[in-house]
Amino acid sequence: MLYVTRFWCKSLVLLLFPGITSSYGQARTDAFLTKLFSRNTNPLFRSVIRNPAAYRLQIIYTQIDRDRQNRPSFRHYYFRVDSTEYFNPASTVKLPAALLAVEKINRLNNPAITKFTPVQIDSAYSRQTHAWTDSTSETGLPSVAHFIKKAFLVSENDPYTRLYEFIGQGEFNRSLHAKGYPDTRITHRFVRMSADENRHTNPLRFIRPDGALLYAQPAAYNPDPFDFRRVAKLGKGYLTANDSLVNAPFDFTERNRLPLESLHRMLQSVLFPESVPARQRFTLTPDDYRFVYQYLSQYPGETNYPKYDASAYYDSYVKFFFKDSLHHAMPNGLRVFNKVGWAYGFLTDASYVADFANGVEFMLSATIYVNSDGILNDNKYEYESVGHPFLYQLGQTIYQYERTRQRTHKPDLSRFRVDYEKRRTDSRPVVKNVEN
Repeated sequence: MLYVTRFWCKSLVLLLFPGITSSYGQARTDAFLTKLFSRNTNPLFRSVIRNPAAYRLQIIYTQIDRDRQNRPSFRHYYFRVDSTEYFNPASTVKLPAALLAVEKINRLNNPAITKFTPVQIDSAYSRQTHAWTDSTSETGLPSVAHFIKKAFLVSENDPYTRLYEFIGQGEFNRSLHAKGYPDTRITHRFVRMSADENRHTNPLRFIRPDGALLYAQPAAYNPDPFDFRRVAKLGKGYLTANDSLVNAPFDFTERNRLPLESLHRMLQSVLFPESVPARQRFTLTPDDYRFVYQYLSQYPGETNYPKYDASAYYDSYVKFFFKDSLHHAMPNGLRVFNKVGWAYGFLTDASYVADFANGVEFMLSATIYVNSDGILNDNKYEYESVGHPFLYQLGQTIYQYERTRQRTHKPDLSRFRVDYEKRRTDSRPVVKNVEN
């Protein structure tokens, strides 16, 4: 089997599977991808590929082949992948947040508490806020399941903050490190807080629909130190909260960190848990897997709760490899199970593509930095003129190649077939604007 994984930890390279040798801190590029990319004649695509360092570009493409028993094997190809080169993971951290939150519920081992059980979050420390109701849920109450829906469907920010508060900063990091992701670092919510405030997480309680208490989780504090020796500074200047320009690089050293390989492996671990070591798997039930698969791939316009505006949050809204600026529809018979993120000029997508109509499947992850003026926080990023068009061209390059790639055995993708929701007609207003 071609299960290949690499994790960097200080000066140690841990090779969990045979097939890759590399040295610490070196970007890896496979000649196969360089040759494949040369076939795309799109001017913008060629411009980025010819100057990848300027865009801090990293790409991982995984071919998946099946044997006669439909068991998958994986061959990973890399383009300029380097776990030591920082990129801001933005909303991609919502993927491990969702998985660890479900895992924590299962660890409570209380039959009365599931991911759908109402949860109310209180406040007990500086700048903390409470969340007692949620008008976008069917019950009017928050739940871990509803947080995950909103975090996946259109990448809302507040649900991530609530999942972070449920997991706890210390447990978040210890759990990921124990699963073999030592270079990950989760230090903050998606709200303005100090480092100390982010170490403190809220008390919360799971309740019955009538308000009766099922379980109370006290406020928590993370005493564990972080390793900030690897400095990460970008740009030539940045705007402060009051729009003052500081002529110095923006410091990401203490921000969230999730290398592309780790993100790619996390997605593989939830879609193909049997392909990774047991310790890397998230402790999910069969129903959890079905739930995660559904909301990684369901479209906002198919969803009843929340009832998103389908024109604003169209099918390809968070499907960057298929996000055509002219046509927002997705190909018929195809679904993308993915998580994206965008912030500070970085665009990132980690995807598993399942084309049921043509019997095609593959994984593709990429990150690109589009900030030509070198100023952070000015909201002048080339997302629409460079970032999204490049990722679309990348996605189509790989997809079209996969459409023609010969396979010994056609994959049975029935495991990933999902019974999606159908939007019901009702008088509720649609959700038009969210923070993401």
